Amino acid sequence: MNCLIPQTFMSTPLRAIRKGSFCSSASSFQGVGVSMVQGASRGIGLEFVRQLLEREDKGHVVATCRNPNGATGLLELKRKFSERLNILQLDVTNESTIEASALSVRESYGSINLLINASGVLSLPNKLQPETTLNKVQKSSLLHAYEVNAVGPIMVIKHMWPLLKAREGTGDERDFAVVANLSARVGSIGDNRLGGWHSYRSSKTALNQLTKTISLEFARKKDPILCILLHPGTVDTDLSRPFQRNVPQEKLFTKEFSVQKLLSIIDGVKRSDNGKFFAWDGQEIPW
Repeated sequence: MNCLIPQTFMSTPLRAIRKGSFCSSASSFQGVGVSMVQGASRGIGLEFVRQLLEREDKGHVVATCRNPNGATGLLELKRKFSERLNILQLDVTNESTIEASALSVRESYGSINLLINASGVLSLPNKLQPETTLNKVQKSSLLHAYEVNAVGPIMVIKHMWPLLKAREGTGDERDFAVVANLSARVGSIGDNRLGGWHSYRSSKTALNQLTKTISLEFARKKDPILCILLHPGTVDTDLSRPFQRNVPQEKLFTKEFSVQKLLSIIDGVKRSDNGKFFAWDGQEIPW
């Protein structure tokens, strides 16, 4: 690959590299949508990858997860969309893997137009369970939930920031890139009427605040990037399965339905939506 990037590239902060320095192969993606889904090995993240690949025949998708070799769903999609799907290793608790992914994306594509942060943790056997009472709150659970649900996505945005730009070369595309972070209605302070689930609630609330703060910075710097938060509803995934017993059947969504709704919100987002928090049905959620 014939790159125009200086030899000092690997030791230079990505943000500091001038915009004109890119691999010659990346220029071929001008006018072709490039989306990145972080947390794509299963559940909603995997469904985002599938629908993004299936809805147009030219767009490219970068899918990241902690263990690509064990991501059977992604590997199946790779066999079907071998030229348009790129699977990268990224662990939101390990910043070096985030930075390495950013370097790889820059080298391969030059830029991305859409970033979806879909990773999240609600429970882990013998490590993390939603707390029903203050007596069950543990420091380790709070810190782990915060690291995965709030810190991780924000670090991904930090390192992908230089790569986020509007899709060019088609003449009819919107003039901004989009960052969509998957949050949850339980992260809303104003909507909290039941209490409990301290670690998960507070980590999603932190994600909301961090995303809102970043959206204001991008706007202040006139950087053409919009940040939104999305609540997918209660979706039938591994994350929610242990807690579905009291969920009415009509309020338990399939991955296909939820992601279709979320993509419609992303497709229709306007500049005035920057920093807002939307439910799957397009309704704005109070902070």
